[in-house]
Amino acid sequence: MSSKILNVGLIGFGLSGRYFHSPFLSTNPGFKIKTVVERSKNEAQEFDPNIENARSTDELLSDPEIDLVFICTPNDTHFPYAMDALENGKHVVIEKPFAATESEARQLADLAREKGLILTAYQNRRWDSDFLTVKKLIAEGKLGDIVEYESRYDRFREVVPTESWKEKKVPVGGNVYNLGPHLIDQALVLFGEPETVTAEIRTVRPNSEVDDYFDIRLGYKDKLVIVKSSLMVYENKLRYVLHGTKGSFIKGGLDPQEETLRKNILPTEQPWGIEPEDRWGTLYSKDFTGIIESEAGDYAPFYQNVYDAIVNGAELDVKPEEVVRTARVIDLAFKSSEEKQVMTY
Repeated sequence: MSSKILNVGLIGFGLSGRYFHSPFLSTNPGFKIKTVVERSKNEAQEFDPNIENARSTDELLSDPEIDLVFICTPNDTHFPYAMDALENGKHVVIEKPFAATESEARQLADLAREKGLILTAYQNRRWDSDFLTVKKLIAEGKLGDIVEYESRYDRFREVVPTESWKEKKVPVGGNVYNLGPHLIDQALVLFGEPETVTAEIRTVRPNSEVDDYFDIRLGYKDKLVIVKSSLMVYENKLRYVLHGTKGSFIKGGLDPQEETLRKNILPTEQPWGIEPEDRWGTLYSKDFTGIIESEAGDYAPFYQNVYDAIVNGAELDVKPEEVVRTARVIDLAFKSSEEKQVMTY
């Protein structure tokens, strides 16, 4: 076990920086949050008074002591900030979306490879309770060969909040870029690259400026994979529906980690990531029909893997080439929806 401590810089301290990254970084002995970029506020010091402030990204990136940078800023800044960080010799973790396009994603991956730096995306939903449960059921063969997979991530936001940039018509905005990377990444982890991409992307809420509904279908020779999201679903219990040659699995609810972190509870609190029983899914099959207890979710392995990749040369769990393929699907989804055509992957 290496005793090396990585100095971390966070660019941005909103929901992502404050409630996702800081709790896990601060409780992992391999990391020290050294500096946070906040233009005018000092909210990082409310979390930990030992954290330093930087008033610009240039100030942070010019610090030779910073080893690793987390980019937690509005979507359209991810690509330029990541390029700057890599050019300054920093390892980089980028919030989703990793980049606006497949081309940008490839440029980042190529630059990181050229400089010998670790680059990854924060695909934390691979460590959600529900996804770990689905992954285990498939691996154990409980469903047989999957013929249809549907994953949804719905919310109900009837009143469009005017103060959030996420609800503005801005570059790299909208629900496809916000929730799409999670659902697409999970599907690609399970089934690999598809043959086709077909999508319907819409604005369904009155007065909405952004796409707030998507239905993206990934075509495979032996299965159909559907990922959907709407911000106009009042009863959003449906999360996963899987049908296979041996049975079906239906599950609702969301992983509890985000709601726990928002209560200022650190991930060292035990038990961690345990789903309430009313969120557990049901398996229907000839061999067994009944409730399946969910696996415990835990985002901590993502951070440990980043540490091990930087310090010990371990293989990344979320590889740049995997992030590139997610960006490709998003590109094709927008094109499919616009042209009303099935796109070849």
